[in-house]
Amino acid sequence: MKHFVAGIMMCVAGVSMYAAAPEKLEVKSPDGTQQVEFYVSRSASGANVLCYQVYYKGEKVIGPSRAGLELDNRVWEMALGKRSLPQPDCWMDTMEADSVSYGSCDEIWHPLYGERGTVRDRHNSGTLYLSRKDGSGYRMNIEVRAYDEGIAFRYFFPEHPQAIFHKVVGDLTEYTLPEGTKAWAEQWAQAPFEHVDVNALKQPVERALTLELPGGTWMALADADVDDWCLTKFLASQEKPNTLTSVMYSPVDAVTYFASPWKVIMVADKPGELLEHNDIIQNLNPPCEIADVSWIKPGKIMRETTLTTAGAMETIDFCAAHKIPYMLFDWQWYMPCTSFDGDATQVVSKLDLPKVIAYGKKKGVGVWLYVNQHALQKQMRELFPLLRKWGVVGVKSGFVQYASHRWAVWLHDMVRYAAENRLMINIHDEFRPSGFSRTYPNLLTQEGIHGNEEFPDATHNTILPFTRMINGAADYTICYYDKRLKTTHAHQLAASLVFYSPLQTLFWYDKPSFYGGEPEITWFEQLQTVFDDTKVLGGEPGKYVSIARRSGKTWFVGLLGNNEASSRQIDLSFLDEGQTYIAYVYADGGEETGTRTQVKCSEWLVDGKQALRFALKPRGGAAVCLVPVSDQDDRKVESYQGQLL
Repeated sequence: MKHFVAGIMMCVAGVSMYAAAPEKLEVKSPDGTQQVEFYVSRSASGANVLCYQVYYKGEKVIGPSRAGLELDNRVWEMALGKRSLPQPDCWMDTMEADSVSYGSCDEIWHPLYGERGTVRDRHNSGTLYLSRKDGSGYRMNIEVRAYDEGIAFRYFFPEHPQAIFHKVVGDLTEYTLPEGTKAWAEQWAQAPFEHVDVNALKQPVERALTLELPGGTWMALADADVDDWCLTKFLASQEKPNTLTSVMYSPVDAVTYFASPWKVIMVADKPGELLEHNDIIQNLNPPCEIADVSWIKPGKIMRETTLTTAGAMETIDFCAAHKIPYMLFDWQWYMPCTSFDGDATQVVSKLDLPKVIAYGKKKGVGVWLYVNQHALQKQMRELFPLLRKWGVVGVKSGFVQYASHRWAVWLHDMVRYAAENRLMINIHDEFRPSGFSRTYPNLLTQEGIHGNEEFPDATHNTILPFTRMINGAADYTICYYDKRLKTTHAHQLAASLVFYSPLQTLFWYDKPSFYGGEPEITWFEQLQTVFDDTKVLGGEPGKYVSIARRSGKTWFVGLLGNNEASSRQIDLSFLDEGQTYIAYVYADGGEETGTRTQVKCSEWLVDGKQALRFALKPRGGAAVCLVPVSDQDDRKVESYQGQLL
């Protein structure tokens, strides 16, 4: 169980405390755009009800809504001789506000990797102190932060004087939204999306939940620091219209002191700003706890599909030739891989793993191994030191359980134990991030996405950046040569940039022999997976998205269209003023390209005063690499004159 002091990670510039019982806790963001209020109200039955409301630019975006948790501590109370304690209808019914405190923070930090090289943690904070006056000794604090990007709050339980255990059985937090609010919702992490009125959410839906408010404002409901809690989803209230409730997957058993995850409410004028502002989730997680991070190296990775020594050697050669630093053996390198009878310390006979690892080291290609939940649960403590001894650099964990409190703790402890053994981690299937990679950056990426492995259509892909990607990195698994693709190949190239992942999987179902010398593969060779800056240039869920990411002085841009043909522009005003660039453009082509992938490749001289124009095919896209031109560059490249690409 995670234990920490209330208010940890805060850099308080000044604190004010009111001894008298306050009317409310009120916190505004540094720029004044985001505001939240917490207060205790009295219900018709006489119970105390903790409530809150949120404002954006002076307009109420979350109306009066209930807050708090439901606890059932009767077993522990009886065990500790507290049998006579009164039992209200709801654990929080007799909670009273005692005092408030305020503070602020403004810090700069640099993540080991990310969508940006510099992150600013700037917020105003406040704490509302609550307690019960019935002799129980129960206390609870509401810790609040107001960022320019959004509001965050959590429930903190100080240490109980009799060391009483807490059993959290329900989350009372509601979100009362303006009438007419629509949601981009999915029922599980790898599900398709629905675009519906919030009142139509009759089944629990995933986070981040992106909302369109009727006035044109956008909102995302997310969470952060969820390593010691269960999965929580959102559901339309059966009692209050236009209101979402919180649904816990399982009870949470804890010993005081402890805190719930942070609840995050991001509000913005444009949907792309929600993605640009997702550093708020990183800021709500503890700093890195790994002393030596030199072995944690993001990069691109290719799956080896034959599980043979010869096939592995061929794949390593391909990776080395195309600047892919990692290769993965997926399931069935040990057998049976989906049973407790499997043994992940024994490699199948057709694969000489020591030989392959040694050859990979010679070629500069590290080897990752898939390990299923069964073997992880049974063998992890002996397996991880063994894999390190073998020279394996990372583990892709498959079909792991994570939704219950038990499995959430187990899964995050797995990442910690991997760090002890200098192993990088990629968690697959349903797991969705909440910022833990800041604390343990050996967790490079995770799936938690309806990705290319299942061949979604282009419209689905235009939804993901404004929904799932708010949470953080996603292993989308580019399947470049597969005949089952439902998008153009230019769309696939752009997707490898749009869907951020420090460990970017390319050629998921492919073999080196599938490569036919297609010139656009230079895009994958140039592509970086760690960036100094990220900008959402434009887009809207279901329509299109355009994202630019910078590594050093080079910019990469990905443009994804939906299932329909469209005309789109990439505005280059984000480029350095006065600097000329060579734009390497990869766009939808036709038979004139002379390749089966039909990607049209071209080079142009451009600057920040221009916009590249594209005629996207149905399910199409475009990728652009922008490299500054030096005075010594004598390549003869035509200047771009506004023609359709």
